[in-house]
Amino acid sequence: MTTLEGNLTAPDAGRFAVVAARFNKPIVDRLVAGAMEAFQERGVAGDAVDLVWVPGSFEIPLVAKRLAASGKYVAVVCLGAVIKGDTDHYEYVCVGAAHGIAEAGLVTGVPVLFGVLTCQTEEQAVDRAGGKEGNKGADVALAAIEMVNLLKQLP
Repeated sequence: MTTLEGNLTAPDAGRFAVVAARFNKPIVDRLVAGAMEAFQERGVAGDAVDLVWVPGSFEIPLVAKRLAASGKYVAVVCLGAVIKGDTDHYEYVCVGAAHGIAEAGLVTGVPVLFGVLTCQTEEQAVDRAGGKEGNKGADVALAAIEMVNLLKQLP
């Protein structure tokens, strides 16, 4: 049996894109910082990462798809924070972001990673953006590196 698995070594070549939502920016800033720190710790140079800000998490998929399709990036990391309010708006944004981000990767064949927090409370979001639950921005950056390395091994 042959087993294929990515690793967390920075790819020899290629750029990464980070698409970040400005809505809930204090939380997203922490996700971006976590992603950038994870990239740096694994040997991805800061000048090999482009950061693109969009208004909110609902707008992430369009920009992620455009960047992935450009041929300029080996992976696109999508970061945002959607916190439940009193209306159904939360569900629409979460579903739209999740489906759109997944589609961007499937259509382009480039890893497009989902790092959009979907939380019931601001406290939960803070916990996942560098608090007691870790930093999901860092987790997604590491997953991006791993996916790039895995795809290099596939036919």
